[in-house]
Amino acid sequence: MDIMSGGTPLGFSPASSAGASSGASIGASSGSSAGASPGTPTGASPGPLAIEVRDLSFRYPGSSRPIFDGLQLDVHPGMRFGLFGPNGAGKTTLMSLMTGLLKPSEGTIRLFGMDLHTRDKAGHALFGFVPQDFSFYEELTPMQNLAFFGAWSGLTGAETRKRSLYLLDILGLSDYRDHRAEIFSGGMKRRLNLAIGVIHSPRILFLDEPTVGVDVQTGYAILRYLRALNEEGTTLVYTSHQLGEAEALCQEIALIDQGCIIAEGGLNELLSGHKQDDLQGLFLELTGKTFRDA
Repeated sequence: MDIMSGGTPLGFSPASSAGASSGASIGASSGSSAGASPGTPTGASPGPLAIEVRDLSFRYPGSSRPIFDGLQLDVHPGMRFGLFGPNGAGKTTLMSLMTGLLKPSEGTIRLFGMDLHTRDKAGHALFGFVPQDFSFYEELTPMQNLAFFGAWSGLTGAETRKRSLYLLDILGLSDYRDHRAEIFSGGMKRRLNLAIGVIHSPRILFLDEPTVGVDVQTGYAILRYLRALNEEGTTLVYTSHQLGEAEALCQEIALIDQGCIIAEGGLNELLSGHKQDDLQGLFLELTGKTFRDA
């Protein structure tokens, strides 16, 4: 599996420095997972937005129509933010633009005030990306993979080892740290994918279908860890087709269809305003029930 693209590992964002560990723990009970995170905008949030998208336009080469044309999006620090929409709505493209895998035709994307495309290295240091595809070397062990990605992030050998042991412990992979990843189950690979995305303690974590194809226990453990990270201040940007899971995790959402944001705001407020009981009902009301196979 080739995880290199233009010299940068796919699904990984290099950091200049990072702490050795986070206090988030899968094993600890969490009685406040549904509560507001540190960045919930109950008033004016101090400092810059976690993500600020302004006048974003993007067109794939050879395409006659733009995917986005003047898109605007704000994500506040410390938020658990969900991006949802039917197939072909533009979710993956927007995620790729916000993580620097694609460059906008026009407009700006700022992460904590830094323009992602004019301050490339500094901007990329702020975030991690956990993609739907596995972005690690399956012929290597978890420790070897994390050593590679830790070095890429700018961590010292000692920092990387300390952080790796910590993450493998809380993600239930300690007993397999010296086994090749190619023998792992799907759930174990998902957890390793997550560990790589947070090896450098990013301030923003982008997640594309982080629990797809896993059993109930693994999905629960991953979401519990994500909530714990968020409670420490990490901004989460999450996309998934598993709307029940999304409803339990996200505080604010944006629904995208045909490259436009058709609804945005607090999940509870949107449900109330559209007289819907759940996210699936809201999704179907606003995007329709027609198949989206293209």
